[in-house]
Amino acid sequence: MSEAGHNRLSGAEATVRMLQTHGVRHVFGLCGDTSLPLYDALARLDHGMTHFLTRDERHAAYMADGYARVTGRPGVCEGPSGGGATYIMPGLVEADESSIPVLAITTDVATTAEGRFPLTALDQEALFRPVTKWNGVARSAARLPAQIRAAFRAMTTGRPGAAHLALPIDVQKAEVPEAELWADARHRVFPAERAAPDPDAIRAAADMLAEARSAVAICGGGPVIAGAEAALARVADLLDLPVATTVSGQGALAETDPRAVGVVGSNGGVPATRAVVDAADVVLFVGCRAGSVTTERWRAPPPGRRVIHIDSDPMAIGANYATEVAVCADARLALEALADELSAREDLPGQRGQSRAAAAWEAKLAAFRPLAESAARPIRPEAVVAALMEILPADATLVADPGTPCPYISAHYRLPRAGRHFISNRAHGALGYALAAAMGAHVGRPDAPALALMGDGSFGFCCGEFETLVRYRLPVKALVFSNATYGWIKAGQKTGFGGRYHNVDFGRTDHAAVARAFDLAAWTVEDPADLRATLGAWLAHDGPALIDVIAQPLHEAAAPVSEWIA
Repeated sequence: MSEAGHNRLSGAEATVRMLQTHGVRHVFGLCGDTSLPLYDALARLDHGMTHFLTRDERHAAYMADGYARVTGRPGVCEGPSGGGATYIMPGLVEADESSIPVLAITTDVATTAEGRFPLTALDQEALFRPVTKWNGVARSAARLPAQIRAAFRAMTTGRPGAAHLALPIDVQKAEVPEAELWADARHRVFPAERAAPDPDAIRAAADMLAEARSAVAICGGGPVIAGAEAALARVADLLDLPVATTVSGQGALAETDPRAVGVVGSNGGVPATRAVVDAADVVLFVGCRAGSVTTERWRAPPPGRRVIHIDSDPMAIGANYATEVAVCADARLALEALADELSAREDLPGQRGQSRAAAAWEAKLAAFRPLAESAARPIRPEAVVAALMEILPADATLVADPGTPCPYISAHYRLPRAGRHFISNRAHGALGYALAAAMGAHVGRPDAPALALMGDGSFGFCCGEFETLVRYRLPVKALVFSNATYGWIKAGQKTGFGGRYHNVDFGRTDHAAVARAFDLAAWTVEDPADLRATLGAWLAHDGPALIDVIAQPLHEAAAPVSEWIA
């Protein structure tokens, strides 16, 4: 019996109702044969959700990722069996490694067809197992609501992560008792069911910081995910503590804060920021795995530094550095407790955070400013960053693809507000992420400008979604650094392989013309003297727009990437 009977629903109807019950407002996805019952349920039921049809499943997952990062609610994407499942997987890989809750529902062939070689058959359970926090196949309609509850519980608690549910077509048609349709409201947002810190560990951390003379905090994505910005600012205030971040941690503290050092590590860090870490006697890692990029392959901080590590994942603590004080807890609760403990103490030593951070920025600006003001052609990436800082409002959301945009924005764009205003896919660094993630970010935060910054390599991965952008009239602004090369790899060939360039260059595309073919407003800029005025027109345009900047390639530039600087 259908929902009209008020006691039983189909599996497809139950899936829609379970998403609705979990507070889902937007779903991103692409249709397919095995998804017909689900799409019919979405069409018939009054559920209040908006479904965005994308041009491929990979970008549906990236949209859900960007959406989740700015809303604090799980992102939901869907796709069909076979190729749809394989295409959606890259987005789950990135989300899970970045501790972002994204639920992918991939429909599937009937359970009764297993082993009979049906079209698009694929072992989805095996495919998604290594790349998700929770993974399941709905082989029974009666168990379907419980599985969806389990997915939301797994995504939002502990270290947040991605989930996948395969939904066979016969299960979509089978009956589900209406009494099973309920949700735990706590799992509509993340982080949920936060873990509080051990008071003894907090006292030990405070003791170590009270003994320090040149401590530094290094914040990963954890404080931003946890909403710990105010608590971090309290700790920094009490100790005059310099605060550095990873790329994913940008926004833990406003980068205009006098104690903000900026990004450290091999992508966006520079010698002046590394010097702050090298000089530290105590390192406070917060929501940071201390991986290869952050630590320049575990060289900064150097061995022998005293370490405090706060993280919601116990497996991250002590994985790379001997840790004297381990605080396994939610970042906000841990930093609030640490601030309370420190505020009860007298005569706390100052860590000279303001002067140490100011010295790092002064050295960085001394190298940045002449390039930002250069009249040379091709346009210097530094000039683009400087112009964006001048014209963008404080609430803008910048999404940067790997390649040219990420290191330059990370190193030089000083975010004026704490919180999630910068996004880059730093877990796996797939090209083509920024456009879709910016679209998802705009859907989640429609009152703030959303910008997608990409190289022309990335443009080739994502340009089909410009049609989606126009169809839904999303006023996302795209900027392409056009230099006709896979610049990151070419720079690596220059510095690590004696400049032996092989198969990294391609033909230049007129990106503005391509954008206009999709009905976007578009401009091309070659002269730095025209940059600010054109960026102003681009930003002011009432609708989606693209600007094609003829830019200096990375292998010729002074990119803030430590292995190239060396």
